[in-house]
Amino acid sequence: MTVVARTRSGLAYEVSGDGPAVLLMHAGIHDRRQWDPQWRSLTERFMAIRYDARGFGDSADPRRAYTLHGDALDVLDALAIGRAAVVGASMGGAAALDLALAVPHRVSALVTVGSAPSGWQHTPDILLAWEAVDSTYERKGIDAANELEMRMWLDGPHRRTEQVDRDVRRQVSRVNRVLLERQGAFRVEPGAFEPPAIGRLEELRCPSLVITGEFDQPSVLAGAFELASRTGAEHAEILGAAHLPNLERPKEFTAALVPFLERTLL
Repeated sequence: MTVVARTRSGLAYEVSGDGPAVLLMHAGIHDRRQWDPQWRSLTERFMAIRYDARGFGDSADPRRAYTLHGDALDVLDALAIGRAAVVGASMGGAAALDLALAVPHRVSALVTVGSAPSGWQHTPDILLAWEAVDSTYERKGIDAANELEMRMWLDGPHRRTEQVDRDVRRQVSRVNRVLLERQGAFRVEPGAFEPPAIGRLEELRCPSLVITGEFDQPSVLAGAFELASRTGAEHAEILGAAHLPNLERPKEFTAALVPFLERTLL
């Protein structure tokens, strides 16, 4: 049975299954539906929880100061879950790491997917790409900015658009376009984790797995490799995928994720 509800702060979440808790945190170009390919496998073994970050999907828009890792904790508190494994992609992975450092007693295991730690110094090329998205949004509109983000994250720097699964690209593009339209009116951005995770990686104590996609942005991969090397985390590379390997290569991704969770939680 799947239960769909909201926290008092307006975060929409759903929970299904029995067993150890696993909290899923989506990327910044998707919402909780990102985890559709893994949902059944996880709910068969664990109590799986996924939610829409503030301003995404069915969750409320940000209207006051907040942090991404604080909202994740809000979801756990709403369900009275004392400890959970946390799985996060991109934006969600960085926030999951922040959560594991902020309240280590609440995180039993950590999985990051295409994520660099908060405070990571990205290379100039990716910073320029982010600026290009913003300027394109202002000059040419949502559709042009959305396409730039699809090239950046779905295609990656080493593939042509026609080499990417058409259905996956179309699905993510559709979700991200709605997000761009909605978020253009936001006046409140999530607060930063202080001090940032990059200077605190040696504090991480829970079992951890870093998952990367072969064709992801080099700056993101460098941050993920730094996280793995400095924490002793396990590392799994998903071949033939870029920034969202759980969507591009769902079987291979699930084959890396589920055994890790079984070893650490069951």
